[in-house]
Amino acid sequence: MNEFILRFVEVLGIILHVAILGRVIISWLPISAEHPISVILHQVTEPILGPIRAVLPKLGMLDFSPIVAILLIVVIQNVLLRMLSA
Repeated sequence: MNEFILRFVEVLGIILHVAILGRVIISWLPISAEHPISVILHQVTEPILGPIRAVLPKLGMLDFSPIVAILLIVVIQNVLLRMLSA
């Protein structure tokens, strides 16, 4: 059971990384916000990026919330993996 939880945490971290990076890349492309991929990425990532964006100071047109989110995911993932593997 412990091995399953370890793998789940690893896979969830990878999925969240890919979703956040996908959202960043899509924001640079001329893709409609109603496009199904855009909608899915927004639904998956906004619960993570929204609160971070609310706390971070505004720096013009730059949004650093994806970078902060990925760093937080890595830290949380590492802590969980160390706790579970001990």
